[in-house]
This record gives sequence, structure tokens and C-alpha cells, in this order.
Amino acid sequence: MTSTPLANTLTFHTASRRHLLVECADLPATMALHHSLEAADLPGVTELIPAARTVLLSFDPARTSAETLTEAVRGLGHTESVSDTAREVTIEVRYDGDDLAEVADLLSVSPAEVINRHQAATWQVAFAGFAPGFGYLAGDDELFDVPRRSSPRTRVPVGSVALAGEFTGVYPRSSPGGWQLIGRTDATLWDLDRQPPALFVPGTIVKFAEAGREIVEIATDASDADAVSATDSPSDSAASADTPHSLKILRPGLQLLVQDLGRPGFASMGVSAAGAADRSALTDANRLVGNAKTAAGLESFGGGVLLRSAGDGVAAVTGATGTITVTAADGTVLTPRLGEAFALADGDELELGPTERGVRRCLAVRGGIDVDTALGSSSADTLAGLGPAAVDKDTTVGVHDPRTAPHLVDPTPTPPRNLPQPGETVTLTVTLGPREDWFTEAGIDTLLSQVWTVTHESDRVGLRLSGEVPLERARTGELPSEGAVTGALQVPPNGQPVLFGPDHPLTGGYPIIASVDDLDLAAQLPPGVKLRFTTSARPTPNTRPAESPRTSAAPRTNENEG
Repeated sequence: MTSTPLANTLTFHTASRRHLLVECADLPATMALHHSLEAADLPGVTELIPAARTVLLSFDPARTSAETLTEAVRGLGHTESVSDTAREVTIEVRYDGDDLAEVADLLSVSPAEVINRHQAATWQVAFAGFAPGFGYLAGDDELFDVPRRSSPRTRVPVGSVALAGEFTGVYPRSSPGGWQLIGRTDATLWDLDRQPPALFVPGTIVKFAEAGREIVEIATDASDADAVSATDSPSDSAASADTPHSLKILRPGLQLLVQDLGRPGFASMGVSAAGAADRSALTDANRLVGNAKTAAGLESFGGGVLLRSAGDGVAAVTGATGTITVTAADGTVLTPRLGEAFALADGDELELGPTERGVRRCLAVRGGIDVDTALGSSSADTLAGLGPAAVDKDTTVGVHDPRTAPHLVDPTPTPPRNLPQPGETVTLTVTLGPREDWFTEAGIDTLLSQVWTVTHESDRVGLRLSGEVPLERARTGELPSEGAVTGALQVPPNGQPVLFGPDHPLTGGYPIIASVDDLDLAAQLPPGVKLRFTTSARPTPNTRPAESPRTSAAPRTNENEG
């Protein structure tokens, strides 16, 4: 092993107040940097998200800063080869993919040579993304540089082995995708009962072999593909038969999800943190009823929720404004206040009317919601299909025994928040970067001067914004896939930005012009609200070599990356 200084080959970009994007010259340098950062374990760094040409560092501003990390990363050396210590796996493949012949034509070789060289190459997981368990495998055979399909498939079977750009990959679940399919495997790429759940994590060495036996026909229907979410769905069984504490959902409203503070720390397996969209609302609700701040609650979008309590308890509702009504079994009607704890007796029905200001409310019940966890979290990730599914009508959701709550009920009300309603204008502070240089000065001026409207094409993955003038690009083409953060303003080719929510994809190939600082306020933006953006002070200026190399041919990662 040899060590080489990195300082002269790196470019640093501000990605948010809590994120630093480090750009490398090429994929091997990026993999080496990621390995060095893992070994260095820099103080204050909470997570690393490697991608095609970059590593995104998430950090705690209370422990470090972008400036400190920039200097620390500049001082690192990197190991040119780490394959001697990497985990190795072998994947058996039946090479009968629908695109095998087309791939052979594109590479000017025979299908047999494609197969032979795919097996002869040594592949290493460079980074993860797109879906839990999906790894981008880089090989040592320069033959493999394959364009995506011009028209992506609406559904690619689970277990499909595919090629795109310089990478190969295996679909861990059935999903849309535009990669070229060359075969199938019955290997399990994602298994919550395995440690780690992802078979492919960055650094893993992968060899492909011709299947020596008949591969079981792989199911492609949604029920099999979504097995992870199905096993973690809240159901009548979630409320244990020997406990009286539960909530019967009589009407879920537009969307009702179980949420806690998420599952950070699993980006290397392609898993985002997810968690409550308005984190302060959830932690406030848990404080009011005496729960730990990490306890799971219910997140309601738009209101319209009606539920019945089984057993006595204490509850609190925070977040968006709207009527809160408790109707007792004898017909007595009470109207608890937003941001204050209130009692729930056995048989009481709690109704959350339509939201008036803001769009999301959090309901905490003393003891916390009791559902199966995935990677230690009860959070529902709507993009990845991980964790509890959306709570449906007639579902019974379990509640932990109120006596297990660690704190006393807090009588201190949560101060009211000035949340928006449709038609009103909200000003959000943003931090420019990491790719503001992909836009003209006029484009940046448009971002900061124009009024934007939150459209109805908005959910926990992202809010699509509409403005009269699209953002003007200074550079065309695609970015190599790179890490994206919650609150990022990603700009697709139409120039209309998307504000990423908690369930956003880990990596993306469209440039991100800025990130929103107040994520809790962003979570409360209803369709129809108007937005203005203003800038905050940059944590650190972008720094780059005199000639920072870029490659625009690497595949892009977006909602339908596969």
C-alpha cells in the first residue's frame, strides 16, 4: 500500500450548513478518498455519502465546521488499493437479459464475449443509491461503458443484472429503470435479518459467475418487490393482544404515517435517514406527553384523521393549525388546544380537522407508537418502501404502555408558529451550492428575485416549484451522480426547481443550486403557497484546483435512477 497526498486533486463545495461536498478527479480517486475518510473518522463527521466523482460529508456544526473539515481533508493521504482487505462476494447469474444482444452490438463484441468479460472482470462497489441495497459496481475492464436505454422500462424485475455507463448493478427490488439488462440472479441483495442488510456496501469486491443451477423464476409483482415494507406494515397485530393501549384508525385522511427521527447512518447501503418531515413538531409533541424525543408518533398530511383510543392515555398534537376534537363515548365533546397535552380515555374518538395553516401535524401518545422497526427506526420511507406502510382505514396501531414513558407530562404549551396557508408568501433562507456555478448570474438572480409557487406535485420526496422564468443554466449536460441533502433545490432541465424532502433520493444527477436552511418550515408548505428565497452567509467559499476535471458521461441518479 502507498499513500499519496490528495490536496492538489480535490475541489470543495458548500452543500448546506451541515454538508461539505468534496469532488475528485475520477472514480478511483473518489473510492480512495472515501476509504481514507472512513479510516480517518474525522471529529464531527456524522455520515459519508460516496458517489461517482464526489464524497458528501455530513457534519455536526456544534463539533466542527466546513473550514476545519476542508483543511483536514486536504491533509489526508489515500491508499491506492484497498482490495486486499475488502469483503468479497460471488453472484451467480443467468445471462439471458433482454438487452444482452443490444449491449454486444454497442460494444462491438459478441454476446458470449460480453458474458465472459463480465465474469472475468473484478467489480467493486463504488457507492450505493437509488434503492436500499442497490450498489454501483465499477470494474477493471474498460470495455464496459454502456449508454442507458433511450426509453426506460416502467418495471424491471427484481434480481436483474444490468449495465449503465461504467457501472454494473443488480436491482434489489422491482422498479422502473433505464439500465441495460444482461441477466438475472436469485441472490438476495437486501435482507433486514442480515448484518449488514445490504449485500453490496462500498468497497465490497464482487465477482460474477455463470449460474450452475436453474435459477428460480423471480416474481416481478409489487407484493414481492415490496416485501421489506410489507413485513413492517402496521396492522392489527401491531397492537399486542395482552395490552389495552392502541389506536383504531377510523379515517386516515390524505396520508397518515408512522414517523420518528429517522434512521441516519445507513447511506452506505443506499438508505436515507427519512424521519418526521417537521422534526420540531414531533419532538415538541413527545416532550408534551413525556416521551423520549426519539419516540414514534403519527404524521398527518392535510388532516381529516379520525381515530379511537383503546385504553386511557395522554396525547398532544403539534404542527399545522386546524380543529382538534375529542368526543367521549357518552357524547361529550372537548376541543384540546394545539401544542398542549390532553387526556384520552378508553373509547374516546380523536378527530383532526383539515389543516388551516401549514400542512402537517404530529400526534404523540404517551408511551409512543408501537410498530415493528427497520434498521432501528419506525420511520416510514415512502420512496424506498422501508419501514411501516401508510396507515390505512380500520388499522389498529399499537401504543407502548404509558407507564414506560421516561418523563412527566409537560404542562408548558408549545409556542404558536406562524405557518403559511395557500396564497401567502413565505421567505426561505438558502445556502448557495454546491453547483451554483452550473447556472448563469441571471439564473441565480432569478432564483433569488422571482416568486415561486409550490405545486400540487409535492410529497415527502420533494416539492415541485413553478416560476414564470426558468433558471438559466451556464453548463449543459449531466452531472455524475452525487450526494443530495434534505432541503436541496435540485434543478432538472426544465429549469423549475424541486425542493427535496426527507424521503429524497440519496444521489442525483441534476445540479443543485442551493439548499433551504429551515427544513421544518419547508415541511409545512402547502400547495399554492408562494416562496421567495434569500441567501445566508456561506459556511466556506468553494475552493477548487486551477483546472478541476469533470466528466459528464457518468450515469445520473434521480427518482428513477435504475
